[in-house]
Amino acid sequence: MIRGATHNCCSPIARAALLLIHAIFVVAACGGPEPGPDEQLLRWVDAGQNAAETKQRADMLDLISPAYTDSNGYDREEIGNILRLYFLRQNSISLLTSVDDIRVYGGSAAEIDLTVGMAGTKDGVFGFSADAYRFRLELELDGDDWLLISARWAELGKELH
Repeated sequence: MIRGATHNCCSPIARAALLLIHAIFVVAACGGPEPGPDEQLLRWVDAGQNAAETKQRADMLDLISPAYTDSNGYDREEIGNILRLYFLRQNSISLLTSVDDIRVYGGSAAEIDLTVGMAGTKDGVFGFSADAYRFRLELELDGDDWLLISARWAELGKELH
């Protein structure tokens, strides 16, 4: 919806009615049943995207298990160092995330396949960088929280490693 257009085409009563309908949906959503694993995992992806775009390294690390390890030999601490360096180099970060597939195993383990377009602005000659990657994330349910336990990734068109 175009913000300026709302003020020109809707009466105050219509705007109030729309706000009331929105409030009812929000309240109804709060009182509903607990979301299933797929919805929880989508929220996990959204939280990770938001943390990356706002460069909240600690929030990203909260999504990663202390037992994290991957085929590159990285652990949680090394992933944290990579994030620190990336966040310092980028003035701003934008992600375009597409969840390609979610697979849940036994209600406590999951794999998520993502395609992520990354763009950032930075100081330098060009001032802009962009990449696209595929990710396969492995997560486990730890209490009420899904945590990343391993990941594989590659640039689009290349094999995951």
